[in-house]
Amino acid sequence: MRPNGTTFHPSAGDVTPAVLAIGRSDFPDVLIDTLRRQADVGHCMVFALSRAGAASCLLDAGNIPIGADLGAAYAGQFHETDPNRDALFEGEGGAPIMLPRFAPRMYGARYRKIFFHDSGIVDKCATAIWTGDTCFYVNFYRIAAQGRFSAAQRERLGAIAPAIAASVARHFQEKPTSDLASLFATRKPLSALTLREQEVCRHILGGFSSEAISQALGISLHSILTYRKRAYERLGISSQSELFGIVLRLLTGPRGLN
Repeated sequence: MRPNGTTFHPSAGDVTPAVLAIGRSDFPDVLIDTLRRQADVGHCMVFALSRAGAASCLLDAGNIPIGADLGAAYAGQFHETDPNRDALFEGEGGAPIMLPRFAPRMYGARYRKIFFHDSGIVDKCATAIWTGDTCFYVNFYRIAAQGRFSAAQRERLGAIAPAIAASVARHFQEKPTSDLASLFATRKPLSALTLREQEVCRHILGGFSSEAISQALGISLHSILTYRKRAYERLGISSQSELFGIVLRLLTGPRGLN
């Protein structure tokens, strides 16, 4: 057992780039790149749905040329006839929802023509999460040139969906507090580290080697290794992946959402 019940699942670490991009302008690009690496997702679209009936397209990234038009059409009227709507609105607040498998017969003829035939979409998976009165609905698509998702890719999406949904929700919240310096300063167990230990750990999370951290901070390599060792001891971990695990838990866990 690690501090504060921290556990680390390998699949969660694989979405670390997207989690660490929360609040940044390049979040859409990092998100689609992460999804491509993990499950060869071709396109991702995120919608915000409210219990009052409003809808908007928040993110459109990937390989569908008419993605922006599809997002506007869905937000404008088609969200009302989405066969997943009941599952979305019956979902428990705060817990990520994995939507049923895609089947064309689920959709009406006009919906199928616009969103699948005209766009070339041949398969989709989706997840969602509620924060307050807003549902963040995250859709993963593949087009004809890619073919349908394999069973392994679907399983992979199922494994990373909770972290992806929570990351998307956190990114689009009104007042994100995902800045790493703020996280280290305010959230245990990271806030228990000394300022220099926090600095070293933030550079580790940024992908810096020990030698690069030494140059960036202007202190000896021996000192960097000492600070890293002390930080890991305080956190009860022994590897970079476990450090990522702590950050992922803090950013995407229930307390990570405002």
